[in-house]
Amino acid sequence: MIRRTKIVATLGPACSDAKTLDRMMEAGLDVVRLNFSHGVAQDHIDRAELVRSLARTRGRAVGVLVDLQGPKIRIGKFKDNKIVLAKGDNFILDAECALGDQERVGLDYKELPSDVARGVTLLLDDGRIELWVEDVKGSEIHCKVVQGGVLSNNKGINRKGGGLSAAALTEKDIEDIKTAAALKADYLAVSFPRSGADMRQARELLRAAGGRSQLVAKIERTEAIENLEEILDASDAIMVARGDLGVEVGDAAVPALQKRMIRMAIARNKVVITATQMMESMITSPIPTRAEVSDVANAVLDGTDAVMLSAETAAGQYPVEAVQAMDRVCLEAEKEAETQFTRERLDHSFLRADEAIAMSAVFTSVHLNIKAIAALTESGNTCLWMSRLSTRVPIYALTPQVETRRKVTLFRGVYPINLKTATKERDVLLAEAEEELRRRGAVRDGDLILLTIGEPIGQSGGTNTMKIVRVGASKKP
Repeated sequence: MIRRTKIVATLGPACSDAKTLDRMMEAGLDVVRLNFSHGVAQDHIDRAELVRSLARTRGRAVGVLVDLQGPKIRIGKFKDNKIVLAKGDNFILDAECALGDQERVGLDYKELPSDVARGVTLLLDDGRIELWVEDVKGSEIHCKVVQGGVLSNNKGINRKGGGLSAAALTEKDIEDIKTAAALKADYLAVSFPRSGADMRQARELLRAAGGRSQLVAKIERTEAIENLEEILDASDAIMVARGDLGVEVGDAAVPALQKRMIRMAIARNKVVITATQMMESMITSPIPTRAEVSDVANAVLDGTDAVMLSAETAAGQYPVEAVQAMDRVCLEAEKEAETQFTRERLDHSFLRADEAIAMSAVFTSVHLNIKAIAALTESGNTCLWMSRLSTRVPIYALTPQVETRRKVTLFRGVYPINLKTATKERDVLLAEAEEELRRRGAVRDGDLILLTIGEPIGQSGGTNTMKIVRVGASKKP
């Protein structure tokens, strides 16, 4: 059984050496995440090249996802690095404070006093500290502690229910987009977008820098939930970023929102990544908790394209084991996943021939005992549309385009194959595709395979032909 759900792993100090990275690839890594909240541009460029070099040695494609830092709304630092707040304490967030103490602390987001008023609840350190705003006086936000605890340097701030005006793209992000373009990132993730306009701005900046990455909207603001449809329309993929989202909307709301986001992304032919704390305990443990296993399995059963590891691989003690754990949980969950064709899909009217061919190919494969779908593709779009339908039949993206092979590493149930050919003859090309699948052990003589191709050969967006072939039939006299 081939795993259909893809695994994204964040690179960091724990897994940036060639040996560990290679073991992670062997364990099933599909896409690496470069977190631009840490490190400098050259670090990321070097890591991307190392990943691709190792992948080439293995004869496979591994995608690269660049994750922009976005607006980080944080407190400043304390004289003694941390304080302890108790319920009922008075505490001031002061935009003009240099070093904090027991009474107040500074802000790196100087506009915060303009974004809040009496009655607002502010959540610090991923919701561990809760402050109720009593008054705003100039640069000072006077608060009452509702939930206390240890508060240390540079902890993040969220406004309960959303409403902070910080722009999605900072000056740092705009420079980092140029780096993403330079290293030819396959995916670019935008942090804290509020609307489709934020994603369109990111795409314009990326294209101006010469980048061709697919855009991922990280859904982590209350406003993003309210504008989810327009964000999806302006993006190529979304990430269910459950950390900050859970703080803003409340932890109990996240599971239902996750299911809704996955459903909406699939319906709109977009890719979806489920992320944050999926196997958090594996930062210090070689095995996940049963609750984490269930969490990953449920995301798989909901139809997510990919599941993501963050600190588990970036800074954890067991980065390889974390990928291995993801792999086995996904495989086990996929045994229970059902092939489904929703009424909406069956009744859908197509405006493009290639999308209609993709739908027909998957429907036929399920009802005719097809062993594999081979999509000869330039852009990968046909494979994307195929992957939106739940099927156990593996979809092979056969393409000479390296960018396309890396792009499809994030598509559920799609596997890239480098098919280089000099021929423009359709039947010869289809025969070469059949032989390549047989050579790789994906099919054997007697199996039925379904091939899709576009004419004229080599033209992007032109898939217009579907053919069913019995492997080895052309060899028989």
